[in-house]
Amino acid sequence: MIFRRRLWFPLGIATLLLMFYYSWNVRNVYRPHSQNAAPGLQSDPKAINDEDYFWRKLPTHYPVQDMKPLPTGRPHALPRIQALFGKESDENAATRQKRQKAVKKAFVRCWNSYKSKAFMKDELAPISGKSKDVFGGWGATLVDSLDTLWIMSLRDEFEQAVTAAVDINFESSSLSSVNAFETTIRYLGGFLSAYDLSGDQRLLRKAREVGDMLYKAFDTPNRMPITRWDFNKAAEGRKQIAPKMALVAEVGSLCMEFTRLSLVTGNPKWFDATERIREVFEEQQSTSQLPGMWPITINPRDKVFNLDNTFGLGAMSDSTYEYLPKMHALVGGLIPSYQTMYEESMKTAIKHNVFRPMVPDVPDILISGAVHTVKDSGKTTLYFEYEGQHLVCFAGGMLAVGGKLFEKAEHLEVARKLTDGCIWTYKAMPLGIMPETFFMAPCKSDKECMWDETLWKKAVLEQAGETDLADMARADEIISKKKLPKGFTKIPDSRYILRPEAIESVFILYRVTGRPDLLESAWAMFEAIRKNTETQLANAALDDVTVKSKPSKLDSMESFWMGETLKYFYLIFSEPDLISLDEWVFNTEAHPFRRLTQ
Repeated sequence: MIFRRRLWFPLGIATLLLMFYYSWNVRNVYRPHSQNAAPGLQSDPKAINDEDYFWRKLPTHYPVQDMKPLPTGRPHALPRIQALFGKESDENAATRQKRQKAVKKAFVRCWNSYKSKAFMKDELAPISGKSKDVFGGWGATLVDSLDTLWIMSLRDEFEQAVTAAVDINFESSSLSSVNAFETTIRYLGGFLSAYDLSGDQRLLRKAREVGDMLYKAFDTPNRMPITRWDFNKAAEGRKQIAPKMALVAEVGSLCMEFTRLSLVTGNPKWFDATERIREVFEEQQSTSQLPGMWPITINPRDKVFNLDNTFGLGAMSDSTYEYLPKMHALVGGLIPSYQTMYEESMKTAIKHNVFRPMVPDVPDILISGAVHTVKDSGKTTLYFEYEGQHLVCFAGGMLAVGGKLFEKAEHLEVARKLTDGCIWTYKAMPLGIMPETFFMAPCKSDKECMWDETLWKKAVLEQAGETDLADMARADEIISKKKLPKGFTKIPDSRYILRPEAIESVFILYRVTGRPDLLESAWAMFEAIRKNTETQLANAALDDVTVKSKPSKLDSMESFWMGETLKYFYLIFSEPDLISLDEWVFNTEAHPFRRLTQ
């Protein structure tokens, strides 16, 4: 007996350890599609694989020789992102719910107009009622709105939308040149998110179809993607090559969608495609002219990502940086390089790409600008451009997520200041709405920032190209003509195109901190936007937000209005556990993907 006990006991322990090791390594790496199937929905055998699909049958000219496998191991227990919210008072709950209903009403109004006037088209023209096909003719607004319909509990509308989306044909396009990035974030992201939320395998099949189509953009000699893709040439099975120049955001912002598709299908080919890109970014991150960051243009054909001399977090770069902490969250920390790349990039960005603007009420805010480098005789000189953008308002949310995930207190502080800077800019404009781009006068330093009206007027003159910086009368003339609020030196693009980035960061910062004033800021933003953009049918972009009243409207309503902007407004006035940031992570088109968690 003693012998048998001594023999079986270690064997039993060994068996248990092996079982635990196996579970530890495979559990939660990916959820096969069958586990996400919604009750009552039939399984679709072609949801994850269809060798007869058009894009699958085309010849592969440059096949992958060494497929990179999906990450293995149990997802890490990452730090909590969301604040712990206490019990809400009846009064606060009533106010929040009233505001939430107002946002939902605005969405439903737009959705009904889209359904009646432009259904299955990419966009509704909100003034004329006409339709537009600007993203391939595949129903961009329809697909972008799927998860919003689900989140807002519009289940009947969701079912009708899914039934229609099933018939979208990705074998033909209204465009000869397809933007692979825009297609990825809208269509692939939209289908994946709606699938993650609902479990409807029809959506997984559409996501896989889009993924198969986009995968052809990687069929190049070095497996780098063609960002502006010749659709017809690809459909004919002809060879293509990656471009010598591409925007860094259009190459570096495909990984979330491709990785999530691989995770839910178990097919590593999409993960492999973007992991190859990540490796080039990582390899050249410290060798650019502003080490830690990548320039706004890169060369995919030759895999040269470090030669251009303009750096920033704004347009053309934005989501490359945004996806670094989000990928860490998506894969449960199983690819450590994303943390390293994020921390190195933000170390440089915080030092060189943000500035404190000089404004009358001396708020503690930051704006994100751009840097140009000039190399001469082996020395690099930095030239800062004090330009703000509505688009770069996403950065506050990015730093808030990164600050929590990686326990970086400095990032949370910069996140607060950047987000408050966007809120301040909204409030500073006469309509209460931020313009597309603007320039501001910087403070002498982060600490020394008293308002100096003479200094501001000199900056206005300098920005206008004037030579006599003491001519205050000329400065007053420019300020009046250009309708410049105090602190602003130039507003090159005074439009508002229904953008989401400011409310995106306000929403994320609220979920991270629980600051109640952010709810009031969000409501003021929503009311200003609703009041000034509303048309008889929906909501329209504005031509000029520097006017005091009755702004001229543009006959444009991009799909992100319903896919992003109204979604973030709805979520900030929802219960904090609706799409918790500890369970979900948003792509750059506000499509939430389910995170790998323990």
